[in-house]
Parts: sequence; structure tokens; C-alpha cells
Amino acid sequence: MKIAIITGTRAEFFLLKNLILALKKDKFFELNFYVTGSHLSKTFGNTIKDIKKFKIKINKIVDIAVHKDSTKNISNSISIGINKFSKIFHETKPDLILILGDRYEILSCAISANINRIPIAHIHGGERTEGLIDEGIRHAITKLSHIHFVTTKEYYKRVIQLGENSKNVHNVGALGVELIHSTKLMNKSQLEKKFNVKFKKSIVLITYHPETLETKKNDKNLKCFFSSLKSLKKTTLIFTMPNADIGFKKIVNEIEKFVRKNENSHFFKSLGQVKYYSICNLSDFMIGNSSSGIIEMPSFKKPTINLGKRQQGRLKPLSVLDCDHNLSEIISKIKIARSKKFLKKIKNIKNPYYFGETSKKILNKLKKTNLNNILIKKFNDQV
Repeated sequence: MKIAIITGTRAEFFLLKNLILALKKDKFFELNFYVTGSHLSKTFGNTIKDIKKFKIKINKIVDIAVHKDSTKNISNSISIGINKFSKIFHETKPDLILILGDRYEILSCAISANINRIPIAHIHGGERTEGLIDEGIRHAITKLSHIHFVTTKEYYKRVIQLGENSKNVHNVGALGVELIHSTKLMNKSQLEKKFNVKFKKSIVLITYHPETLETKKNDKNLKCFFSSLKSLKKTTLIFTMPNADIGFKKIVNEIEKFVRKNENSHFFKSLGQVKYYSICNLSDFMIGNSSSGIIEMPSFKKPTINLGKRQQGRLKPLSVLDCDHNLSEIISKIKIARSKKFLKKIKNIKNPYYFGETSKKILNKLKKTNLNNILIKKFNDQV
């Protein structure tokens, strides 16, 4: 099977990494690998260099001009992506493309594959993020796709609710959680040496992305969020880069301003898989609005303070504390996240996104899938 995998962001690549390496080793598959999106942007750390460390052959580099954060520029990136991916698929003619998630870069790829009559396998469908334009994009990709790899039973039901054939929907768990279990983590002293930073006793990981629907509140919410961080005394704050969404530059500016004024704060454009998960493991808690705090952080038995509406609708483990952009509420949730009572409560939680051997399950399902006539889709009505 000639299979093409596309990656557009640093987080998405590390989720896909184990699966890509498994496909590369398996003689049943001929792997084509395309890199696009923020991987090619200096603003986001030129993360294509992280991919090259794993000696994965990159067949195509697809620059869709992900540099600015206006609706006009993002629409332009989608347009460029449709045009460039259409040409690539017409030339290379893969049997199947495999994509993950809900971002606009991936939507352009899915549209191109659909026009070129190439079947699509989609990972992480059926999920909900009600505070984002990604909500609609994700479900659009589901309807353009033919094989679905979902992460929980709830999302399995939702993809079928969208009219997809249950025979082509597979509940396999999350690749990111599988990756945690195969990653050798660094200890505190190793990280300090790597970063040339002396950590305080407490460490907090911060990943904050734009909310792309209620944009009028973003400035007010951002101000409230950074005000709450001032309450974290004697704590090392680790900021990661926001996604390339509408409004990311404002967040980056505020992070850089905060880091300049607070010597215990550090901002990293790309930590990479090992350093990121190591910090998750060492931190007191994560705060922000990242899906990683909901899907991956629970595997470390650590709290997540989830702000606002960006992740509203996702299935959340007990370790996740939802919180509005309200200063007193955020400070209250920080106290709960650090309390012995709450830490005891989540000590033995099970991550609902972890099934084990996710990559292997995806490979086995792909091998057993007959691609003949799979392009012909019948909407399965729910009675």
C-alpha cells in the first residue's frame, strides 16, 4: 500500500512519530512523507529540523505560507495548500493518505485528496472543541474521510452519528499517550543542564492558544490569565509556543513581555518530545487550554487547569479542572491543583485515551482494509 502521511505542526508530528516509524519498517507499506505548515516557519522554530533528527525521508516540502495570523492569510494558506497538494497527489498517486486532527493545513490536504479520488484515513475524529473554528474543520475532514481512527468510545459513537459506516470506524486510543509510555524521560538535573536553567522547587507548564471563535474577549482573557500567573511565587514557569491560529502573535508578545519581567519564566518555541514529556512529569500542574493537558497530562497523574472554551466538549479525566477567565477562580483552581486532597484523588486515575499499542492497531486495521470501492460513501442514517 502506497501511503502518504502529512504533518503540519510540531505537536502533530510527535503524535504521529511512532506510527510513521512503524510504517517505515513494515514492508507492506510504501511510505511517502510530506511536511507543511508551521514546520517551515522561523516564527515557530523551524521544527522541520526536529523531524530530520529521526532520519525519516521527507518526500515533499509543501510551503503554504503559514506566517501571519489574520483570517485573510489563513484563508490564503488553505488555498495554497489545496493547489499544491492537488498537484502532488496527481503526480504521486498514493493509494491512501493518512492525516491527523483538525487544523486548516490538514483540511486543505483532505480537500485535495478528495478531488483526486484518493481515500483518506483520519485520526482523532469525533472530538469536540466548541471554542474553535477547528470544531467545524474536524467534522468536515471526517466527512471527507473513509477510514477513521478515534481515541475513545464516545468519539467512536459521534463519528457514526455523522453518518460514517461503523465498519470503517476504529477505536484505537491516542497516539500521544502511547508515545508517553515509550519515552525515556529526563530527570530534573538533566533538564537543568540542557536548558542551562536552575529550576525552583515548583514547576508549572503553560500552554495557551487563541480561542478562535469569541475573538472579542481574547485581549481581556489574556490579561486575566497573565495576572493569575503573578500568584505563582517561587515557581519556574515554562511557556510553550501557541499554535498558528488567528491571534497567536498577541499571545507570543505577551509571553515574551512576561518572561522579560519575570526571571523564573522561560519561553520555548519547540521543546521536542522528550523534553516536553519530561517537564510534564516534573511539573506541579499544567495551565492553559491545550488538548495535551486533557489527553496526555493525565498519564502523569498531574492536574491540568483548563481555561475558557477552547477545549469545551472534550472528554475530560478527573485530573482536569475547568475554569473561566476569572482571576479569583483561576487562583482558586491553582490552590486546588496543589492541594494534597486533590492530588490524592487523582493518584490512581486511568487515562481514558490510553488503550496500548495504538500504532500497531492502526497498522493492522490498514492492512485488513479493502480500498476497492471505499471512495463510494453511503450516509448511514441513525434510527
